[in-house]
Amino acid sequence: MQRLLFISLSLLLWSCSDTKALKEENYNGYAQGTTFHISYLFQGEAKDRSQAIDSILKSVDKSLSTYDPKSLISQLNAGVGISIDGHLREMLDQSKEVFVNSKGYFDPTIAPLVQFWGFGPQANTTKDTTLVDSILSFIGFDKLKYQASTLKLPHGMSLDFNAIAQGYTVDLLAEYLEQEGIRNYMVEVGGEVRCLGENYQGKKWRIGVDKPTEEIDQQDRFQFILALDSAALATSGNYRKFWVDSLSGMRYSHTIDTKTGWPAKNRLLSASVITAKASTADAYATAFMAMGLEKSIKYLDQNKGLEVYLIYSDKEGNWQVYQSPGFKRMLVN
Repeated sequence: MQRLLFISLSLLLWSCSDTKALKEENYNGYAQGTTFHISYLFQGEAKDRSQAIDSILKSVDKSLSTYDPKSLISQLNAGVGISIDGHLREMLDQSKEVFVNSKGYFDPTIAPLVQFWGFGPQANTTKDTTLVDSILSFIGFDKLKYQASTLKLPHGMSLDFNAIAQGYTVDLLAEYLEQEGIRNYMVEVGGEVRCLGENYQGKKWRIGVDKPTEEIDQQDRFQFILALDSAALATSGNYRKFWVDSLSGMRYSHTIDTKTGWPAKNRLLSASVITAKASTADAYATAFMAMGLEKSIKYLDQNKGLEVYLIYSDKEGNWQVYQSPGFKRMLVN
């Protein structure tokens, strides 16, 4: 997913004498092969929540990380029958819903193709494209038959929840903070973000999303900045994560078209989605990148509940923008 930079305009101020004053706490670190940032306001005495946060991050990796050979999903992909834990159950259920709604453009069973095109946990140096059609026969979330507590994948199938798991992790962290009584927070993992309430200055959280360029221009980096409250944002783009064939020079994007088995080729440069849950926004941002511009707009016309910002190139190669009315109202001028 595209790196999304959050902007917290508040200052970290501490008041030792006034226990009713709002204070700000920040946690930053590395997880799931990327960075995470958590900022929230609280009253009273400070509480160290680092262990609880670390426990959530580790529990997700233990279940869903394809880069951990001992994780539940890695065992599953190796052909082992497993007992479904809470994280895997949630990912299966949420993925099924988006798979059906998107008519298969979001599909975690795309894992064999992700691996084939060089975006998986193991390096793949052979790209015999004549194999794509045969690999496609193992793709399709509707092929999964899982009981209430167990799952074993059919031969040749594997799962990859990387297009939804970071958003899911954001939701878990946000829900933990809410259970702790926190009503003003910003949680970001790998570019997926969820906010509630206000920052220290009493304003909605300011979130900036980079322009769809391979290199970041620090002087002019943001495509937009928006004010986010009681919502989540995810952005997907193909311009920074790709593979180049050393023989042909062809550049292959990391978004795979589930219909063709090939990296998606369309005019869409990035898709930003706002909805209540970060996992939902994460999944649909990926689905739209696979759909392309025209199919994405058609889907949005027929299905409400998502706010979007799509950047695409026209026939002359110029950038153009499609944005929903709700998204536009959140932009900061």
